[in-house]
Amino acid sequence: MATISSPGVGSGLDVNGIVSQLMALERRPLQQLEQQRSQVQAELSAFGRLQGAVSTMRDAARRLADAPTWTATTVTSSNTAAVSATSSGVAPPGSYSVAVARLAAAQTLSMPTALPTANDNLGSGTLTITLGTWAGNLASFTPRAGSTPVSVTIAAGNGSLASVRDAINAAGAGVSASIVNDASGARLALRSTSTGVEHGFRLTVTDDDGTHADAAGLSRLAYDPAGGAAQMTRTLAAANAEATINGVAVSSATNTLTDVLDGLTLRLAQVTNAPVDLAVARDSAAVRKQVTDFSTAYNDLVRLLRELTAFDEATRRAGALQGDSATVSLMRQLRNLVGGQSQASAAFQRLADIGLEPQRDGTLRVVDSRLDGALGRHDELRAFFSRNAEGSASDGFGVLLRGLGDGALASDGVLTTRREGLQQRIQRSSDGIARMEDRLQLVERRLREQYTRLDGQVAALSGLQNFVSQQLQAMNPQRR
Repeated sequence: MATISSPGVGSGLDVNGIVSQLMALERRPLQQLEQQRSQVQAELSAFGRLQGAVSTMRDAARRLADAPTWTATTVTSSNTAAVSATSSGVAPPGSYSVAVARLAAAQTLSMPTALPTANDNLGSGTLTITLGTWAGNLASFTPRAGSTPVSVTIAAGNGSLASVRDAINAAGAGVSASIVNDASGARLALRSTSTGVEHGFRLTVTDDDGTHADAAGLSRLAYDPAGGAAQMTRTLAAANAEATINGVAVSSATNTLTDVLDGLTLRLAQVTNAPVDLAVARDSAAVRKQVTDFSTAYNDLVRLLRELTAFDEATRRAGALQGDSATVSLMRQLRNLVGGQSQASAAFQRLADIGLEPQRDGTLRVVDSRLDGALGRHDELRAFFSRNAEGSASDGFGVLLRGLGDGALASDGVLTTRREGLQQRIQRSSDGIARMEDRLQLVERRLREQYTRLDGQVAALSGLQNFVSQQLQAMNPQRR
């Protein structure tokens, strides 16, 4: 049968209090271990922040070392409403004169006679759509190489204008259909889904009424001038875009020209009366942004290093990495690198020369006027940052700073190995804390058992004393 225990009730001995005080003493080594683990965890967190800042700086330096930053170009047009262009980044600087004689167009057909509504019956039968090229006089039609005629069946009772439109659109024949409503009623309009002369189309009809070329039934949609059946009206012929670039004639099935000029995509929007001038120039704004982004990333890294290694005299508190050898080494390498010089460029040797002025706190200040001057000497600035001479004094600053970041973040780099060492220390501390907690549980159990037994003994002695006192009083009643 279970018993209810309340240590100290019988003896007056504060067993719980005694055990708690003794365990507080026993727990002091555990508290020290926990404090040490918390300190190491703070260091690990600080190294995580530091790795992130080094990675951001390294990536900014890499962009300054990589070719795409320096080959980027922009395009301006003297008439963007007629001709616009974009650069993929490899177009060399230069100028182009573009004259547009004709825009690419998609063949468009329309019913000459409207039906009262889109729900009125057009007829039934089979429509056959063939993509290809019409001769200028419409006397012949040449099917497009690789294309296959598409047949669209219109069942009896399902020949409304709206149903025919939906059937054509669902066929995927390279032709789209729509209904145009005007004062006369509703009529079907057909249009090639792609521009260019090879995307014209012929539409032949097998009409269920037995006559395939008249203006009744489904044959009202026929368009085959070369075959003698042309009930539909061609409102726009399929055409290629025609233009000249620096006097050289070019033709395109679309109004977007992607393979005419290296690195440029031209978009034609209007026929021109006068040539449109396109100017391709180095994208100095993009280079400026990469330089200033680097200075921001570098300054953020320096400020973080100062925060993590600082010591506040007023509060007597040190940063999480104050005195850490790996951090101090990284700070020294950065300071030496940005304060040094490179032979990568004949015009610029130091960061200050191109407008990144080192400050007393280790950060870099952007001097706009100096940077503008450096941007005007594109090739020298490019060499200053991106020249790669494989570890010699002629390496550019982007290459040098990228290398520093890569080294620190590598699997055997100082930051990575330092973090791994801290993680191992945390694991060892956690294991030690777990073992000590197990031992403390055993100690507390032993102490409680000992003092519980002592409580019972004291209670028994107290009871015996009371009994003897009562017996003595009973034997000597005169003392009452």
